[in-house]
Amino acid sequence: MNAALMGDWGPPVVAAGVAVMVALAGGLLTTTGPWYHALRRPSWKPPDWAFGPVWTTIFTLTAISGVMAWNADSGLASRTVLVVIYGINAVFNIAWSGLFFRMRRPDWALLEVVFLWVSIAALILVTARVSGLAATLLLPYLVWVGIAACLNRAIVRLNGPFRSA
Repeated sequence: MNAALMGDWGPPVVAAGVAVMVALAGGLLTTTGPWYHALRRPSWKPPDWAFGPVWTTIFTLTAISGVMAWNADSGLASRTVLVVIYGINAVFNIAWSGLFFRMRRPDWALLEVVFLWVSIAALILVTARVSGLAATLLLPYLVWVGIAACLNRAIVRLNGPFRSA
């Protein structure tokens, strides 16, 4: 679609589309079947029904943050960095679900979640240079992935060692 035709709607449409694609990819990789339900999980694990609303909120805030940062700095170099960091984050976000659920390797996912968390911290730093509010909108994502990392670690400790399926 021509940029002139999209006007001011371009960045929000792209951000929303990417957020939906990342959410769908992660969702398709997430299977909570018998293998998952057989895992021992800590008593403090959030209920399964909470994950959908939390991730929907996080993806919404992330898309809004990306648009705000995009609009706050029109420099080609800074926008390129922004897109690259968001792209890296999307890959790490999807990869975690693939490792944990599809490959049934919570131990590998535990290592990968460190990279996901660092990519979120990088998003916060990149967006904070141009918009404090955009950076603040990413804090729930950072906190939730921190909680997920603790949960992932507990699952590894309660159930390991793991072997490839």
